[in-house]
Amino acid sequence: MAFAEAIRSVGRGGLFGLTMLRGSVPTRDFLAELVREIYKVGARSLPIIAVGGAFVGLVLTLQGYRTLSTYGAVDALSTLLGLSLYRELAPVLTALLFIGRAGSSIAAELGLMRATDQIKALELMAIDPVAKVVAPRFWAAVLTVPLLTGIFVSLAISAGWFQAVQVLGIDNGSFWSGLRGSVDFWDDFGVSMLKSAVFGGIAALVAAYVGFHAEPTIEGTSVATTRAVVNASLLVLVFNFILSALLFR
Repeated sequence: MAFAEAIRSVGRGGLFGLTMLRGSVPTRDFLAELVREIYKVGARSLPIIAVGGAFVGLVLTLQGYRTLSTYGAVDALSTLLGLSLYRELAPVLTALLFIGRAGSSIAAELGLMRATDQIKALELMAIDPVAKVVAPRFWAAVLTVPLLTGIFVSLAISAGWFQAVQVLGIDNGSFWSGLRGSVDFWDDFGVSMLKSAVFGGIAALVAAYVGFHAEPTIEGTSVATTRAVVNASLLVLVFNFILSALLFR
């Protein structure tokens, strides 16, 4: 029964996503709402992304140095840092932080709209609620998560450079030359941005679907928020494996 219900949920989620895509018409009202959502889910997520990126860079550099120094390969530290961030850590951790900060907010907002009959009011006014409240949030997430990933990487590499060069004494030129020689623009940076866009879409779609179909009560909203964070985080990890298997050769 649980498996069958999971399959039905996937089907309903797919139909919900198709309805959202069909309602994504770039009108003036849609673009205005999109800009507001970009600020809400993107700009307001910057502090946690920046702090998270900086400390991930610090700890990854420290642990990488300890491991590589055992084999006399500390010159490869920047290679380890760059490839780990671009290929796996930055897209995934940015998406998980985004889900905790913005995904929960999307689910809670739509759950409260359901509980206070705002969604039903839109339907009574012949306004498609999916196009009105879901589509702008979805596209805002798709656009902002790659930008947040770029900021995450920038802060992580800057913090890693400080830890490696200023604290651990690694040669500055060796650090940057190793990073430049190991990170490919398309295969690493490009794939990282692609994965980030996919993860942003997954986060927003799952959060919106769960919040949109929440029980019209305060308790239903809280349950939907928790379920959105858990389900979106698990799906990001699953799709990260799938995309890594398909895109990295």
